[in-house]
Amino acid sequence: MLRTHTCGELRLDACGQRVVLAGWLQRSRDLGGMTFIDLRDRYGLTQLVFNMETNAELCNMARTLGREYVLQVEGVVSERSNKNKNIPTGDIEILVEKIVVLNKAKTPPFTIEDNTDGGEELRMKYRYLDLRRNCVRKNIELRHRLSILIRNYMNDKQFMEIETPFLIRSTPEGARDFVVPSRVNPNEFYALPQSPQTFKQLLMVAGYDRYFQIVRCFRDEDLRADRQPEFTQVDCEMSFVEQEDILQMFEGLMKYLFKQVKGIEIGDFPRMTYADAMRYYGSDKPDTRFEMKFVELNELMQGCGFSVFDNAELVVGICAEGCAKYTRKQLDELTDFVKRPQVGASGLVYIKYNEDGSFKSSVDKFYSVEQLQKVAEQFGAKPGDLMLVMAGKREKTQTALCSLRLEMGSRLGLRDPFNYKPLWVVDFPLLEWDEETQRYYAKHHPFTSLKAEDYPLLFTKPGEVRANAYDLVVNGTEIGGGSIRIYDRQMQNDMFKALGFSEEEAQKQFGFLLNAFEYGAPPHGGIAFGFDRMCSMFAGVETIRDFIAFPKNNKARDLMIESPSEISQSQLEELNIALIPKQM
Repeated sequence: MLRTHTCGELRLDACGQRVVLAGWLQRSRDLGGMTFIDLRDRYGLTQLVFNMETNAELCNMARTLGREYVLQVEGVVSERSNKNKNIPTGDIEILVEKIVVLNKAKTPPFTIEDNTDGGEELRMKYRYLDLRRNCVRKNIELRHRLSILIRNYMNDKQFMEIETPFLIRSTPEGARDFVVPSRVNPNEFYALPQSPQTFKQLLMVAGYDRYFQIVRCFRDEDLRADRQPEFTQVDCEMSFVEQEDILQMFEGLMKYLFKQVKGIEIGDFPRMTYADAMRYYGSDKPDTRFEMKFVELNELMQGCGFSVFDNAELVVGICAEGCAKYTRKQLDELTDFVKRPQVGASGLVYIKYNEDGSFKSSVDKFYSVEQLQKVAEQFGAKPGDLMLVMAGKREKTQTALCSLRLEMGSRLGLRDPFNYKPLWVVDFPLLEWDEETQRYYAKHHPFTSLKAEDYPLLFTKPGEVRANAYDLVVNGTEIGGGSIRIYDRQMQNDMFKALGFSEEEAQKQFGFLLNAFEYGAPPHGGIAFGFDRMCSMFAGVETIRDFIAFPKNNKARDLMIESPSEISQSQLEELNIALIPKQM
């Protein structure tokens, strides 16, 4: 070993010991007769001291060393006279007697500090340097710790970790697949898994009644702060269970993680139906850290001559407590916010319930004071509150108002990332209609079972069928989702039929699963957690990139290794692939 201790472990009880440390030069300070160096490794910092009076040659050498040089030093631990209470090793320093430069370093393109001067693109290009920063290292350590805790919990509950294939067949449902050409099977392709869904169901058929896997998955979709083309799931499945068993098991996992990672006790998670989530929050992943629930106003505000409301499918609003004092400029800012393309609303109506009990609105000429008073009563508003109302097509208006609600929550400081409010959203629709293709798609995936009482509606009113599906939502972010699965071949055939599959298509795509159901498939269900999102949630940040050692940027590119990249003509020929010429 090139060191006897790390740079983060020495304390006062080590004073007088001769030690050997190794690490990177974080910073140096030349004070004339003394030179100080902060030596860093992944465990922390230790101050090194060089004295001109005792060893001028060594001190002069220390002055020539640059940032990020890799050093080995030998010396004696001593108590510091000017202690640094901000670091665990701040009570001691090393009186250096020997130094070895293990490797020199070019000056980094940005400072290796928490508050670095490097922009995101530059840091992604030199990700191996970015990973040296203390704040990024803590994120990677959190990820590691979570993975160990999850494995411990799952092992204690008799789950078995089993690996499933990465090279599988492409499926027509869900997001776009990443495909991999097969050299030994010309003109045929593998797909990278979007999830191990069918394999974990086959493991249930095989009798491995409690499975889990922390597994890499791949989706060729547009990126956001909480999406990457390759991501990690905590994938889980259980046999001989009903929905309540799944919810209890994995609510237990989350409570365990909150206790171990954050030191907090979380009570039982509330349940909310999908219908109520959409009605009161306009989202199937509601942020319940604050109220501001939707209030529908069709009966009160239609038929009064205001055509925007009269012609709308839905008139709905929120009440922002204590915001009647908002200025015209602030209200215009909110109007501009909802008109952004990302929100897509055409406008916003405000109703101020002033402190003196009077009303002021942007639709005063259409509504009397008495009518506005009834609207305020519907909201449960008090003097000093501000009501914000939108109208239009139901789903579009709910989505837009959800964005406004979250914006108001942020402006009012109601979205503390460490105020954790988890809940289960249940009773999702089984299917959703797509206007572009004029057909139904599975809301979750085509292996989700339906409520037994809704089975008769599958071919008469498919849009009204509810699924045995559930999502775990924390602070407005979907952390995990799952369902009780179909395990009967006839029901699975009916599901494929409802999705527009012919028998031949279903057999071609999923015959292996349908056939397996004929050999004694047990009732089963499961859930998959977004592990990267889980990490960012515990750290209180929105982006998942800093919890992935080598992430892609928002164009799905790895700037460090310059991927994706072109491959040689000989490789293309070996794979029987002909490139389409680029458009000029």
